[in-house]
Amino acid sequence: WITFFPPTCCGPFGWFCAGVTVLFGVTLLCVAKRSPVEKANVLVWRLLPVLLGLLCVATLGAAEGLVVFCGTCLISSAYLGSRALLPVGDKAVLITGSDTGFGHALAKYLDSLGFVVFAGVLHKDGPGAEELRKTCSRRLSVLQLDITNATQVKEAYLKVSEKVQNTGLWGVVNNAGILGFPAGGELLPMSMYRQCMEVNFFGAVEVSKTFLPLLRKSKGRLVNVSSMAGGIPLPRCAAYGASKAALSMFSGVMRQELSKWGVKVAAIHPSGFRTGIQGTSNVWEKQEKEMMENLPADTRQDYGEDYLLGLKDYLLRMPAYCEADLSPVLSAILHALLAKRPQGVYTPGKGAYMFPWVFCYLPLWFYDFFVSKMMNTESVPRVLRASEAKSKNL
Repeated sequence: WITFFPPTCCGPFGWFCAGVTVLFGVTLLCVAKRSPVEKANVLVWRLLPVLLGLLCVATLGAAEGLVVFCGTCLISSAYLGSRALLPVGDKAVLITGSDTGFGHALAKYLDSLGFVVFAGVLHKDGPGAEELRKTCSRRLSVLQLDITNATQVKEAYLKVSEKVQNTGLWGVVNNAGILGFPAGGELLPMSMYRQCMEVNFFGAVEVSKTFLPLLRKSKGRLVNVSSMAGGIPLPRCAAYGASKAALSMFSGVMRQELSKWGVKVAAIHPSGFRTGIQGTSNVWEKQEKEMMENLPADTRQDYGEDYLLGLKDYLLRMPAYCEADLSPVLSAILHALLAKRPQGVYTPGKGAYMFPWVFCYLPLWFYDFFVSKMMNTESVPRVLRASEAKSKNL
C-alpha cells in the first residue's frame, strides 16, 4: 500500500481524493444493481474513471489526480447520459409501413418489449398484417393506414386517440416508404418523382402533423426513417434520394421547432438492408414499362435498348449488397424512442457513416469515383460506347 501510494499522495487532500473515488464507485454499483439493462454500460464507463482516479492519485499526486478524475467522470457522464433509457411502462407508439421490412420487424420488437403498438399497414388483410395479429400480444393493434390517404390518416388518429385517452401517444415512427425504379434521373418519368415525394415525404408530413397534438401532450418522440441516400447523392436514386432528403430536412427543422414543447425528433439514415423495399418482379415490369413508354425517342436511341433493359438487373443484385440483420436499425429506433438524450441523426448499418464522411471531408471528384466503384455503376449508354470505340480506332 505504501509502495503504491507514495508519501506525497497520502496527505489529507490525497485521502480526500481516494475517498471521493471510492464513494463514487459504491454509488455506481448501486445504480447498476437497480438498472440491470444498463449494468454493463455503468460498470465499464463509470467504474473506469474510478480506477483511473485511484491510479492518477497514486502516480500523479493528489491535485493532478483529482483533475484527471473529474475530467474522465465528465466524459463518462456525458456518454452515459446518451445511453440511459427511459422505462417502457405503458408507452404507446404508432408505426407506419408495418406490412414488411423495418416497420414489420419494429412492430414485433416493440411489442416484445412491452410497448402498446399501433401498426399501420397498407393492406389490413394482407399477409404482413395477419402475421402481426398471430404472433404479437393483444397490446398490438393493426390499423389500415395508407399515409397518402388523408381520410385514413384521420381515421387512424381517431382510433389511436380513443384507445390511449389520458395515457397519450409517446411515439410516431414514420417508416412507410417506396424505392421506385432505380434508373438515371433523366430516364425516370415524372410520375415516379411525384410518387416518391407523395409517399416518402408528403405522407410522413401528413402523419406527423396529424399526430403531433398527441405527441406534444405526452412530450414524446417523432422518429422519421430516412435513408443514407437522403444525405448524400447516390446514382440511380434521384427520385428516392430527393424525397428522403426532404424528409431529413423536415426532421431537422421539426427537431428545432418542437424542442420548446419537449418533443424530441430524430432521423434514421440506414445503409442498405434487405427489407423488400425494391418490390416484386411484377412491380418492376410495370415501372419499367412506364419508364420506357415515357422516354423521348432521341433519349431512348442515345441510351440504347440493352442499357435500358439492363437497369432491372440492378434490382436483382441489390440484396447481395444489403444486410439481412435488421437489428442495428431497430436498436437505433428504440434509442430514439427511449433515450433521455436521443441523437438527432442515427446512421445504422455498414457504410452509413463512411459514405457521408467521404462526401463531406474529401474532394467531390474522389467521392464520385468512390461511389461509382462501390455501387458498380459501370454500364455505359449506347452513344458513349460508340464514341469510345471510335476514339480507340483512331
